[in-house]
Amino acid sequence: MKFLWNSALGLLIVTGGLLGLTLPFGKLATGNGVPPMLWAFVISCGAGGVLFLVLLARRRLFALTFHRLRYFVIAAAISYAIPNLLMFSAIPHLGAGYAGIMFTLSPVITLVLSILLGVRRPNLLGILGIAVGFVGAVMVALTRGEAGRPADLFWVVIGLLIPALLAAGNIYRTYDWPKDTGPIELAAGSHLAAALMLLVGLLVLGEGASFALLPSIPWLVLAQVASASLMFAFFFRLQAVGGPVYLSQIGYVAAAIGLASGVLFLGEHYRLLTWLGAAIIVMGVIMTTRAQSSNPRA
Repeated sequence: MKFLWNSALGLLIVTGGLLGLTLPFGKLATGNGVPPMLWAFVISCGAGGVLFLVLLARRRLFALTFHRLRYFVIAAAISYAIPNLLMFSAIPHLGAGYAGIMFTLSPVITLVLSILLGVRRPNLLGILGIAVGFVGAVMVALTRGEAGRPADLFWVVIGLLIPALLAAGNIYRTYDWPKDTGPIELAAGSHLAAALMLLVGLLVLGEGASFALLPSIPWLVLAQVASASLMFAFFFRLQAVGGPVYLSQIGYVAAAIGLASGVLFLGEHYRLLTWLGAAIIVMGVIMTTRAQSSNPRA
């Protein structure tokens, strides 16, 4: 476990894999009538609550300074509340696998922002790896969803907003990371803030009664909360070990998990071009991983 906690590659695989599970879980939830905003609340409230209990058990509670409060609110909005709401709204129209592919655009946007803001950036091999991954993502995007069911342009645009927000979150969390604050503390605080935002949204929109739907899918709720709690504990550690650009590669792993689970368990079908693009994305991941090994500060 100690080796995993200090391995950028190990953290990348575990975090990306757990993130990928969110896609089929989300499709199953919305398919059972759960509103997208409520499922986003389940993730943030569940993950934030579990991680807070871990901190409480370890007696590692922290003072709520203005800097930490600001970090929690901004990170919650652009990294979790809004992207998850958009993702779970788009999945029924795009498919879990296709929505996952949208994550692969995040590294390109993250790289651009990293260069513009002077945050960490990869070496030449890392840039080439991201470019290769982007080519694969474009190939997949051109298919516009499942075979025989092209998505409306509106939902494709909504899907494209997801990686843009994720990229902004990647940069912000590194740029404004509070001193003397660990990854689990940041994950707990950010998700509890996101849960509060989403709860207010549910009440304002008059969807509070939708909570009654959750007891009908107890195992799905438990599986989502467990995977989200583990993912975000590793997520912030990966942020610290690998930096924002390397962190953004979790989208490639999540996309692969989303595609595989969509096809194997949800009955989704994708064209050959989609699978070729996914293979090229894997090549990009390999290149960026090697770049990270040769340049730890990338």
